[in-house]
Amino acid sequence: MTAHTIRAEFEGHSGAKLSARLDLPAGAIRAWALFAHCFTCSKDTLAARRISGELARAGIAVMRFDFTGLGSSDGEFASTNFSSNVADLKAAAEWLEKHYTAPEILVGHSLGGAAVLAVAGDLSSVKAVATLGAPAEASHVIHNFGPHVNEIAEKGEAEVKLGGRTFRIQQQFVEDLNATTLTDRIAGMRKALLVLHGPRDEVVGIDNASAIFTAAKHPKSFVSLDGADHLLTNAADANYAAGIIASWAARYLANEAPRDEGQPVEHVLVGETGQGRFQVSVQAGPHRFLADEPAGVGGSDTGPTPYDLVSAGLGACTAMTLRMYARHKNIELGLVSVAVSHSKVHMKDCLDCTDEQRSGKGRIDRFERVISVDGGVPEDLAGKILEIADKCPVHRTLEHEAKIATRLDRKG
Repeated sequence: MTAHTIRAEFEGHSGAKLSARLDLPAGAIRAWALFAHCFTCSKDTLAARRISGELARAGIAVMRFDFTGLGSSDGEFASTNFSSNVADLKAAAEWLEKHYTAPEILVGHSLGGAAVLAVAGDLSSVKAVATLGAPAEASHVIHNFGPHVNEIAEKGEAEVKLGGRTFRIQQQFVEDLNATTLTDRIAGMRKALLVLHGPRDEVVGIDNASAIFTAAKHPKSFVSLDGADHLLTNAADANYAAGIIASWAARYLANEAPRDEGQPVEHVLVGETGQGRFQVSVQAGPHRFLADEPAGVGGSDTGPTPYDLVSAGLGACTAMTLRMYARHKNIELGLVSVAVSHSKVHMKDCLDCTDEQRSGKGRIDRFERVISVDGGVPEDLAGKILEIADKCPVHRTLEHEAKIATRLDRKG
């Protein structure tokens, strides 16, 4: 889970100050990743934020930054080109190595994907590279300039409208794109590669993914982002891609002990992700997952609800308690399943409540639990199973009044 995001600045290829964000896990950091955004985009696109957040939840810290002249970074975009983007990536990697740890994972979106493919072979620390909607050659971007290509050649530059904004494109930018060949760099980078691409991508065709995959050496993988657009503007598509990258990247870090660059998580830690109205990330020790609310109440339905989690705690505790009892008594008991539902009922209608509870006003939380055992339960054991289930610690906590102490962390 992302504990927090740190703002940072570093010098790019030209000495201009580049704006960056560091998305940090709540606990120990397993590795660092660099994220390169799409052409004329920024570090704060939906895809960049979601993928960085998902990697952070998997224990991988991410540095995402704005290339020279874009987003919040200084410098003139007109003076940049593809080679300068690659140089900015190298500068970011050097800054990370100096202040934290050299990056082991590179993630690039669109032209940013081409940039990470170009630079990966020069960064010895990098073990894995993931691309999203990346062109097989940087020169693919030229088609975005449309009828302005001739004007750029004749006048040396032209004002080109891209994504609703106007950029000044110089001839040196076009020449640099045409002079860059990625095929040999892809073949020679010797890194694990994951290619993600939408078959219906109308900006960068799926044939680019095929060319990248063919040029690369093993280990290499391809994942289809079926139905996704080029910018991953649909949150579900961005979330899917983020989850795939996080799971895949972890494979190449599995044998490494986490570096304790963050504070250890001693308790269950819950924090807002900034995605959707209610989505939060939950970390319990090394375990991380999302919680949310259903779409019907304004959530994104990306994880269990808070009451789902309470129900899950009751069900899990019940199954574990029954298993402990069966082992202690040497009882051959089939696999236990527990279905738990939660509702709020009026106290006077609660058949399972005490007389004191039913005399109260308002409503009460009611959890209904149905226990199933593979192969069934002998009649003479059924009563005991129900008795032991009621001794589950979570059951007792829910039945008895608990005290909650709350304090404010004034350190921010």
